[in-house]
Amino acid sequence: MSKHRVSRRQFLNYTLTGVGGFMAAGMLMPMVRFAIDPVLKAEAGGDFIATKLKVADITNEPTRVDFSYEQVDAWYTSEVTNSAWVYKNEAGEIVALSPVCKHLGCVVNWNGSENDPNMFYCPCHGGLYEKSGKNVPGTPPTAPLDSYPTQEKDGILYLGTPEPNKFVK
Repeated sequence: MSKHRVSRRQFLNYTLTGVGGFMAAGMLMPMVRFAIDPVLKAEAGGDFIATKLKVADITNEPTRVDFSYEQVDAWYTSEVTNSAWVYKNEAGEIVALSPVCKHLGCVVNWNGSENDPNMFYCPCHGGLYEKSGKNVPGTPPTAPLDSYPTQEKDGILYLGTPEPNKFVK
């Protein structure tokens, strides 16, 4: 037996301090993990998203291509579906245009108007764009359609994040 005896009061102090410490750690650990976990999480992949379109199938006629990817907002993951109008220009470059009108954000269609063939048409307010994505003067859009940067991997088309149109001069 030890020479130093623990009084009842000291025993209760030690016990309550230990139990309180475990309870505090149990409450604080989830909060600390909630704050630090996203910072420590490794990001996978790159900025380019695979489509189902083969590069060999791209023609000079704009074709609508739909593609999906997972978007992570903090701890919420959702499936996002976007689309692009894809074709090859006269120089043989792949052009991928965003279908979002620069006027009010409606979706444009290729050959969407019988009166304006071979143009992108916005049905919301009659906006028109040339094949390159350039906005037609005198119609509501104030800027060209955005374009997607493109990459080819294993014969499949990959699209990046939309950026200002580089095909309009």
